[in-house]
Amino acid sequence: MSEHFSVQDGFRENRLFLSRIVVSVMAMMLGVSALVFRLVYLQVTGHEQYASLSRDNQIKIAPIPPNRGMIFDRNGEVLADNFVTYSLEVTPELVKDLPGLLRELKTVMSLTETDLEQFQALKAKRKGFESVPVRLGLTEEEVARIAIRLPWLVGAEIHTRMMRNYPYGDLTAHVVGYIARINDKELASLDPAQYRGTFFIGKNGLEKSYEPLLHGKTGHEEYEANVKGRVIRSMGTTEAIDGANLHLSLDIGLQKTAMDALGPYHGAVVAIDPRNGEVLALASKPSYDPNPFIQGISTKNYAALQNDEARPLYDRATRGAYPPGSTVKPLEALAGLELLNLSPASRIACPGYFRLPGSKHKYRDWAHSGHGATDMRLAIVQSCDVYFYSLANRLGIQRLHDFMRGRFGLGEVTGLDIAGEKAGLYPTEEWKRKYRKAEWIAGDTVIAGIGQGFVTTTPLQMARATAILANKGLNVEPRLVSRIKAGWVDENPFPRRQQAGHPIAPNHWDTVVNAMVDVVQRGTARRISAGLGYHMAGKTGTAQVFSVAQGKSYKSMRVTKSMRDHAWFIAFAPAEAPEIAVAVIAENAGHGGTVSAPIARKVIDRWLRPDSVKP
Repeated sequence: MSEHFSVQDGFRENRLFLSRIVVSVMAMMLGVSALVFRLVYLQVTGHEQYASLSRDNQIKIAPIPPNRGMIFDRNGEVLADNFVTYSLEVTPELVKDLPGLLRELKTVMSLTETDLEQFQALKAKRKGFESVPVRLGLTEEEVARIAIRLPWLVGAEIHTRMMRNYPYGDLTAHVVGYIARINDKELASLDPAQYRGTFFIGKNGLEKSYEPLLHGKTGHEEYEANVKGRVIRSMGTTEAIDGANLHLSLDIGLQKTAMDALGPYHGAVVAIDPRNGEVLALASKPSYDPNPFIQGISTKNYAALQNDEARPLYDRATRGAYPPGSTVKPLEALAGLELLNLSPASRIACPGYFRLPGSKHKYRDWAHSGHGATDMRLAIVQSCDVYFYSLANRLGIQRLHDFMRGRFGLGEVTGLDIAGEKAGLYPTEEWKRKYRKAEWIAGDTVIAGIGQGFVTTTPLQMARATAILANKGLNVEPRLVSRIKAGWVDENPFPRRQQAGHPIAPNHWDTVVNAMVDVVQRGTARRISAGLGYHMAGKTGTAQVFSVAQGKSYKSMRVTKSMRDHAWFIAFAPAEAPEIAVAVIAENAGHGGTVSAPIARKVIDRWLRPDSVKP
């Protein structure tokens, strides 16, 4: 019996063993088949994809940022340049524990929360193999401390970079502008290929207007790296093309004269060469130092600038919109001569006020006792308000608007090559209905006749209008950049476009210009005539900040400094062959002849007679 069971057991064991062998062989065959299938897929079907991925893991492209172009004044003085600085940078893909590395870096050097926030923001925008700055502008002491620890700070390196510098600081802040870190909004609109490896962009002024030219063209280096990111060999380099250098028409010496001449007053000075439109000075005071903005100004200091009542960040020269006051009277006189065929010798009675027909309201003259019988020359020389009240009423607002805008560009931008210029306003009946929801009245026209009411202009606009006066109608477009020089371009970027409308009779120009010369010789600006040495044509202006009610005297009212009149003066010289046209506004300074005219004289003297000006 036991023998019988033994034979059966042996048979069963053999069958079980054979079954296991068969299963094992089948499993092995399936495994080998899967391996062969995968191998065929990798070698044939997926070869191109995985070969590409392999190359990407080995070959990397590093950007080579260009050096930013420099900015010079007309005499070659450097207004914006670059200097070598050191930066601490981290390559994220080489760091296993980034938070730990940052904590360790904080023990080596002083890193603020702002530094870390900016690092994280930049890291999010860059590829993992691109270095991201943790701190720019390292001191020599910081470089030394970091260099000692670098072997243990895996992924961190010290790089040399070019940093921007503005040698003249607040003198050129509103003209040149400044660069600062690229923000998310800007990054979305930039060409990523051109701005890889670049962390700064022009924020305002010429730095912004000419950003593509100043930035240059980014190069790149293609290299092979191992799994640790170490460079094995270079595969080729495309060199960066440095940014273009800008040569301005601005004279930094004249710019300083203008800023100094403003003295304690807030305001602006604009000087233009009427022969070609070159801007010689574009001063706005107060100003600010742009250098702290480059690496990132502190929140506290930026808030102090923003909250400063003097508004140093505001460019008064191109964006300040002020009532032009009596500076528009020579322009309006030309309108009377041309459009009404007005005789310069015809007189009106000036009793010290003007009344519209059928109205009891008095539009007062600055001279309360009046100017008596007044012709055009005397009206300009003595700045008689009543004469121009009457003239404006005869012309009407539409003809005034068309003449002032069409001939002298009031109410429109000049086209200066700086972004953000304001247009000012020369109103019309339609404008008032649209924006003030009210009908135009005759009194609005009367007030516009002396550059008040709704009329506003910028100092730049008034300088351009003065240059047109100097040119006897020829309009030259103002420009700051006179030449662009770079490896790929060397040109005058803006042909001097000259525009002349329907010609105005020469004797009409002579009437107005001769009267403006008399303004300086014996009129409202006579204080600056002593020792002049050349003929200057000018016009004073006093722009009211607020209206004085009927029966009240401005002088008798107690007003704060911020409510005092603005002081204007426009001028060009020499009157016979003008080389410079100037517009000056001093905020809350009172009378133009007392404050702004001496400022203009200093600027014109500095340009025409530099040897006679005391340093």
